[in-house]
Amino acid sequence: MIKSNILYIFADQMRASAMGCMHDEPVHTPNLDRLAAEGVLFTHAYANTPVCTPSRASLLTGKHALSARLVVNDLRLPEGELSIADVLNGHGYRCGYVGKWHLDGISRHMFTPPGRRRHGFDDYWAAYNCNHNYFDPKWFEDDAPELKRGTGYDADIQTDQAISFIEQFRGEAWCLFLSWGPPHDPYRMAPQEFLEMYPPTDIPLRPGMEGVDREAVAGYYAHVSALDRNVGRLMAALDRLGLADDTIVVFSSDHGDMLWAHGRRNKQQPHEESIHIPLIVRWSGHLSAGKVEEVLIGVADHTPTLLGLVGIPAPAAMNGLDLSGLLLEQDGPTPASVFINEYVSFDQAQAWQPWRGVRTARYTYARWLQGGTLLFDNEADPHQMRNLAHEPGHEALLAGLEAELQGWLARLGDKFMPGEAHLRELGQAEEWQIRQEHFYGFGTRNF
Repeated sequence: MIKSNILYIFADQMRASAMGCMHDEPVHTPNLDRLAAEGVLFTHAYANTPVCTPSRASLLTGKHALSARLVVNDLRLPEGELSIADVLNGHGYRCGYVGKWHLDGISRHMFTPPGRRRHGFDDYWAAYNCNHNYFDPKWFEDDAPELKRGTGYDADIQTDQAISFIEQFRGEAWCLFLSWGPPHDPYRMAPQEFLEMYPPTDIPLRPGMEGVDREAVAGYYAHVSALDRNVGRLMAALDRLGLADDTIVVFSSDHGDMLWAHGRRNKQQPHEESIHIPLIVRWSGHLSAGKVEEVLIGVADHTPTLLGLVGIPAPAAMNGLDLSGLLLEQDGPTPASVFINEYVSFDQAQAWQPWRGVRTARYTYARWLQGGTLLFDNEADPHQMRNLAHEPGHEALLAGLEAELQGWLARLGDKFMPGEAHLRELGQAEEWQIRQEHFYGFGTRNF
């Protein structure tokens, strides 16, 4: 009997609210809406560490970023870290990776050779460490170090490659991770037909958007709709190949995007726009179609949960939770919170201090290393306009949330230190120094 396949599709910097099925932002996503109607739509999915490289490390290893020894962008995922592909390889799966990798250190344009730096994705490789020029598609293919280039929108080409993988390994058990670069900026680098769908002057603004660039927001939505079309292409390919019922399909993102909420761009913040990510899981005949699931789930939980769905125990080193029992309407853990964090302040968050926090079903609580606390009631204040941390009457709530945070810190061995101390303890201070010099020049942004 053929095992169930896994198709994991993830965007870069796409927030949960940017889907029609979330009924929040004016984005046209008919294929994602259909996927949600045929599967399970998670309303409380979060990026534990809302920035690219740490979140991707958590996703693939089933560990929180500190445990995966990758707490900052552009360092290399240690070769000894096991991924979902490593586990599935041991159970007869053919594993492939297409698109943005961003786990191989500096430079972002290097060839990732076969072997441990690919972390088990050995059967098909059409990837590039990090490229956000969406009309200059480039990738390295299989074992060849020669750069490949294409023309057009790179998510379209990556979708072609994903379909090629599915066709090649049809009849075997397979797992494919497809990683698109959009809607990460540059926001206006989207296909013209989708830009025309969103006239900037017609874009309604959400509360709390300060200094907003309407053209950028419209471009973000254009990217999302362009990706949505490719979701439709992938679903059509599964239907055509007779694999729709044999494939677990996941759609998600590594983190969200502030998009000028609270006057900030990009990610690395404890606000909903940064941490709240899409998550849809469809497995026809096994999961309830059209279910809206409110369980709290972090990126670190995705791999243990997927392994649980296909009946493979997660390795003991994976400290993400296996929530497959809940999806299968069996017994399983019900998390009280998702641990959220930023270990090193860098790039867009350079002016801020590292922070730690928790997202519960109702509240967001976070505090910065050198002082400052956030407390939001997300039911009463979904756009997080009112920080309750210093208002009287919330002392017991703050104490309870701090206790929840302390539990996470203890379980993960997180000392909540300055970023430089974590990097030294991980043996990565020199690698980080090289990264900073590469991007900013010697001495400009060093610890």
